[in-house]
Amino acid sequence: MNEAYVEWLVKRKTPGYNYLLKGLLAFVCVLSFLIAMTTPFGFIVLLAVIVAMYFIWPMFSIEYEYLIVNDQVSVDKIMGQTRRKKAWEAVLEDIELIGPRDAYQVKDLQKQGMKVLDFTSREPNRKVYAIMQQKAGETTQVLIEPNDRILEHLRQRAPRKVIL
Repeated sequence: MNEAYVEWLVKRKTPGYNYLLKGLLAFVCVLSFLIAMTTPFGFIVLLAVIVAMYFIWPMFSIEYEYLIVNDQVSVDKIMGQTRRKKAWEAVLEDIELIGPRDAYQVKDLQKQGMKVLDFTSREPNRKVYAIMQQKAGETTQVLIEPNDRILEHLRQRAPRKVIL
């Protein structure tokens, strides 16, 4: 069987408050080091801060990988270029429509209180597409920034569901 595989990586724009949080974490680390030097139980505080930084620091750098294998569409969230987590996954059968976010066909399918998942770079002037998914009576709107290869592949697999 002829298998198709397309992937695309999008780096999320770092918000301004992340720089403030990084500085705050660095300050807490230096402060805990000073506490470790002066108090007998300061080493425990320093160890706790180092463990917390190990888990928190990678969350400041986030990338999204769009992956399409045959009729399976998935988005992975990559944190700190080391940890990968499956963020969303669907089969083309469950997808109702794929099109630009501001297309009238997409706006017709939007419902009050529906779930919106944003996997874009959040940079202005980027072409954002919406994937409208209906599954188990729940409508989900997934926002992505696909490249031309992904759009062409989706159009070949489901021509009536893709609006270019």
